[in-house]
Amino acid sequence: MDLTADTRSLSSAVSAAARLLSARSGLLLRAGREGLTVGGSDSERAVRLTSDAMVHTDGEVLVPAGPLAETLRMLDGDLVRLVVEGSRLAVRVEGGRFALPLLSRELNLPDMPPKVSEVDGHALVTALRTVAGTAAKDDALPMFTGVRVQSFSRELRLTASDRYRMAVATLPLRSEGEPIDALVPAGLLAETAKQARGIVGLHGDRTRFGLSWAGVTVTTAVLDAGFLSEKLIESSTVDTTVEVAADALAAAVRRVGVYADERRVLTLEVGDSQLRLASSKQDTGEAEETLKAEVSGGRTSPSFQARYLLDALQGFAGERVRLDIQPGMRACVIRAVEPGDVELTYYVMPMLPR
Repeated sequence: MDLTADTRSLSSAVSAAARLLSARSGLLLRAGREGLTVGGSDSERAVRLTSDAMVHTDGEVLVPAGPLAETLRMLDGDLVRLVVEGSRLAVRVEGGRFALPLLSRELNLPDMPPKVSEVDGHALVTALRTVAGTAAKDDALPMFTGVRVQSFSRELRLTASDRYRMAVATLPLRSEGEPIDALVPAGLLAETAKQARGIVGLHGDRTRFGLSWAGVTVTTAVLDAGFLSEKLIESSTVDTTVEVAADALAAAVRRVGVYADERRVLTLEVGDSQLRLASSKQDTGEAEETLKAEVSGGRTSPSFQARYLLDALQGFAGERVRLDIQPGMRACVIRAVEPGDVELTYYVMPMLPR
């Protein structure tokens, strides 16, 4: 294999593939008449990207993903040449040569599942920023580390929970197709949210789920998603509703949260036309802040973890939100007063005050 490519474009493709795969994955470089294909797979996921290149000699090699991505990222020249030299892949630029070992194992990239629909990339990224971040990070609970992806006739629904909170986002589909219901690793979707552009294709069958956009395809194995549903959360006993600016509430949570106890818990005291935030800690003092709000229903004083409130509110930046507060230890439901194309619902479980 021998090719010359634009350094920045090649670096972008290799780095994108490396981020979507596990740290120790090998990266397949396949050069041919159609340019360069960059691909990789591990036990759960596979990725394939295309990149422009002037191919001098066809061929394919498997090299360590991380070192190649790091090398290309640090190069300054406009053009880079990749050429196989014995058991090495040489990365050549003017005045420099870097050689990576060729890996001997075989790598087969699985076929992409059939496309079933499409979605606007910006809307998908907006939804995933909040929903994927709500999934659990603890691999000991794999069923909570994924995002449930469901497609209906004209709607895509994304759901994730770490047992203490749940985020649900719905956005319109561009076309009707076979329904999807899959639990997709949240980490993969979070990385996808950093890269996806334009129109994003949704692919799926019984065992795999995939996304595609502008020269990129990503597939992953899926888990049983049936258990993860907002229907399992009681939300019909709302007795207090508060409407307030999301940005103002988030800023107040940050300030008052500095004085929260080691659990980072603060209290929302709902009064007449106002919302009072309060927290205290024996060795740092106490804080309170009052915001103007539209209130209906009875007075109440639920307590929440500051971090969970901030995670919820960041999905509503620039909007006015409605907090539907339920009695006792039932979830508080947060929604935009005037939702846009992406309709987000966030459930936060209250904490017992000390």
